[in-house]
Amino acid sequence: MRTPLFLADLGARALTALDPESAHRLTVSMLKAGAGPKVRIGDPRLAVTVSGLQFANPLGLAAGFDKNAEAPDAMLDLGFGFVEVGAVTPLPQPGNPRPRVFRLRADAGVINRYGFNNDGLEAVAARLRARKRRGIVGANLGANKESADRTEDYVKGVKGLAGLVDFMTVNISSPNTPGLRALQDKASLEALMKRVTAARDEFADGTPVFLKIAPDLADEDKADIAEIARSMALDGLVISNTTISRSADLQSAAAGERGGLSGRPLFLPSTRLLREFHATLKGAVPLIGVGGVSSARDAYMKILAGASLVQLYTAMVYEGPGLVSRILKELPGYLEADGFKSIAEAVGAG
Repeated sequence: MRTPLFLADLGARALTALDPESAHRLTVSMLKAGAGPKVRIGDPRLAVTVSGLQFANPLGLAAGFDKNAEAPDAMLDLGFGFVEVGAVTPLPQPGNPRPRVFRLRADAGVINRYGFNNDGLEAVAARLRARKRRGIVGANLGANKESADRTEDYVKGVKGLAGLVDFMTVNISSPNTPGLRALQDKASLEALMKRVTAARDEFADGTPVFLKIAPDLADEDKADIAEIARSMALDGLVISNTTISRSADLQSAAAGERGGLSGRPLFLPSTRLLREFHATLKGAVPLIGVGGVSSARDAYMKILAGASLVQLYTAMVYEGPGLVSRILKELPGYLEADGFKSIAEAVGAG
């Protein structure tokens, strides 16, 4: 039986009485069992086409929530225009020791150091294979912590999920796997993306491949990534992953915990980086904006900064699943106020 949206919001907020990881697992289990609400919001002004995929709306669920592809359809039912499962690694791995996720209530943020905990490629592929394809569902690809060839791990991800998802995201920007972010340097990144796109072209029948980058990049790294994205005609850049930086104005007791910071404190730095890449690439590569989105205004600011698609996750911890429908109901008003007839017209207009 489907849960009414307002009750789902109340339930989500009540779950914050549990420790964050237990609350997360319980939420996924409930959604997997079909207890989530079902929302239908159709507004043609929100439809957008990116990398050949037609999205009913630009709002997506970011990777990290449904790590093991247990409830992608339940998340689509919340109103999301697309869902990204994972990160998934070739081999199952437990991730880092608990506790490894911390709420920053006063800052509307979360710090996690999960470390790509997941059931592994075989289990995730089996779940995706068993579902009836509907909506747009993508997969976030990671590398095993102890892997001797991390580039090969991404190639295995592409091969293993070929034909099962609508897009794949190469995640080399998680701060919780030692050495992973080193793959963002120019030579490593170019070699990685050549192998990944070659595998895609051979096995995945043109499935779009996105690249997810960190917000903590030096100017030289930004220039190199932009050059590679343009020269290799990447299908999209996801901007950005969690940050290892900590601003001085964080108020929560857990602000000093190690790991990646997401939520409200990430909004400004990730949006600034998004704007920089839009100015550099000038529309040559589609951009997906992630980080700190908790309202229709936030989503609209990402679009104005250059995002064709927007993702969220952390805000639902505090706002509940009803946040998705609230954003989608309010977003057309922002378009209308600025005289835009579609999302595409607003992209980068800020």
